[in-house]
Amino acid sequence: MTWNKRFFALGGWLLLLMLPLSGCGIYSFTGTNIDPSIKTFSVATFPNNAANGPSFLSQRFSEDLRDYFQRNTTLKLVPRDGDLQFEGQIVAYDFAPAAIERQDGRDQAGLNQLTVQVRVKFTNTKDPKQDFEQTFQNSQPFDAARDITSINNDPNAVGTVTDRIITDVFNKSVANW
Repeated sequence: MTWNKRFFALGGWLLLLMLPLSGCGIYSFTGTNIDPSIKTFSVATFPNNAANGPSFLSQRFSEDLRDYFQRNTTLKLVPRDGDLQFEGQIVAYDFAPAAIERQDGRDQAGLNQLTVQVRVKFTNTKDPKQDFEQTFQNSQPFDAARDITSINNDPNAVGTVTDRIITDVFNKSVANW
């Protein structure tokens, strides 16, 4: 048998040996650890109960959480009562000086920081030991020249902070990190 034939024969056997492992559904390349009996998920709209924040924050966070799970799992989104259920609220949206600089004898902000906190209640109907209720927080510094109005009018700026929170929620709920 020539080298090429042996190589392809060995490769074929390895492929056949790996096929049973690909259907187990317990681990995927996205790092999820989802029981094969879990087929659906639901995300309730997260109301913005923070004192401030852009009007789009509630809808955007809820939609982005749904989209993230649809992109990174094979679970089907259902309107309510999914095998995995997410609900909660946006509890804080704060914009404050993060770094003080001294210029011309006066203290002023060198950086401003946006901080968002979201309270998440996660229910796993197949394994209640996985349930949790936790507040997730993330921050992003911005140049002091940018005020809160410019940040609120820039969905990408707010999205940077909320995307990190969504990743943390995903990791806590299905990646078990």
